[in-house]
Amino acid sequence: MQERAVHTRELLLRAAAEEFDAAGYASTGLSKIAKRAGLTVGALYFHFESKEGLAKAVMQAQPQSIEPHLDSEGLQRLVDITRVWAQQLLRDPLLRAGVRLSVEQGGFGVQDITSFLQWRDTMEECLRDARESGELLPRTDPARVAEFIVSACTGVQLYAQLVNGRRDLPERTVEMWRLLLPGIATPGTLPRIDLAPWPGES
Repeated sequence: MQERAVHTRELLLRAAAEEFDAAGYASTGLSKIAKRAGLTVGALYFHFESKEGLAKAVMQAQPQSIEPHLDSEGLQRLVDITRVWAQQLLRDPLLRAGVRLSVEQGGFGVQDITSFLQWRDTMEECLRDARESGELLPRTDPARVAEFIVSACTGVQLYAQLVNGRRDLPERTVEMWRLLLPGIATPGTLPRIDLAPWPGES
């Protein structure tokens, strides 16, 4: 029963993401989400207390689209989070909806920074590991850099969305790192960092 409940919740989360991604929060009804998932509205309410609760769950599910593709450590892992993120935004409705809702949430009366804090904490952990491995310049503050990267990625994807529907987001993300890395990484670390856009899985 527990496995079935987890599967049902995942179905609803994916269906909600597809609807939110396509139409935004205001234009998405719970009946549309339930229909897309092949379930009843009652089943939806069993797993999520409200449309707002479902939207928050979608926002907080963003790492599901990224973490399974990571196998690196330290500074490379930090870079890889953003490389995967940039490509997955082009192909994964769950991530796309999570990003859209996170940015637009003020428009539907929500102020929930949990998803941003999740990324900040994950990135800070990568930077602390990088510091322990001697990859960072002594003056580099993991907490401040992590917060900056979350802000920078938010801005880069918003700009790319307006310019060309994010088509060149992977390249813009690589350029962000080319500008940032010399200010935080030791000279010996820089040549080892893979900055090519993530190719995705074959």
